[in-house]
Amino acid sequence: MKIDQNLTDEMVLRELGERLATTRLQANMSQEILARQAGISKRTLERLESGEVASRLASLVRVCRVLGLTEKLNAFIPVPTISPIAQLKLLNRRRRRASGESPAAGNPPKWTWNK
Repeated sequence: MKIDQNLTDEMVLRELGERLATTRLQANMSQEILARQAGISKRTLERLESGEVASRLASLVRVCRVLGLTEKLNAFIPVPTISPIAQLKLLNRRRRRASGESPAAGNPPKWTWNK
């Protein structure tokens, strides 16, 4: 199943869990071995694979690391990029020197004549 905006959170979690289970089986690993290597409990892995909401994101990352899927997390949330046009606009706005003390650093004392 393709994950898209129309799926509920539970459906997305279930699909991710099924994909993890399939990858684990293709790697010929038992849940017990994968859980031990990932440093999580077998029950946590069972929750991940079943798509239960109670599973933690850190557990997902640990399992992905053991299964060699860490690099694929880049596709999960891609690195934001800046367009070439925006880069050109920023090039002209690049700071050339410091402006000194910022007014946000504190209110400067009022200037008065010596009396």
